[in-house]
Amino acid sequence: MAVKEKQEKKPNIFKRIGQKFKNLKSEFKKITWASPKSVFKSFLIVVVYVALIALAIGIADLVLTWLFEFMASTIPAFGVK
Repeated sequence: MAVKEKQEKKPNIFKRIGQKFKNLKSEFKKITWASPKSVFKSFLIVVVYVALIALAIGIADLVLTWLFEFMASTIPAFGVK
């Protein structure tokens, strides 16, 4: 029974850390990186999308500002005296 317990004992901390780094190295070899062309294309898509959203929010802000100013000038209940 004592021999079996020694065989099932974990390796020391340094061997376990070394094994983790070996596994990490093999996982890094499996990574496939995107090409610079596809990264640049994705970047442009994001920039255009953000610009369109900013434009839509800006237009909505202008329309709502105009609407509230119009309401404040024509309807006495909304106006500030």
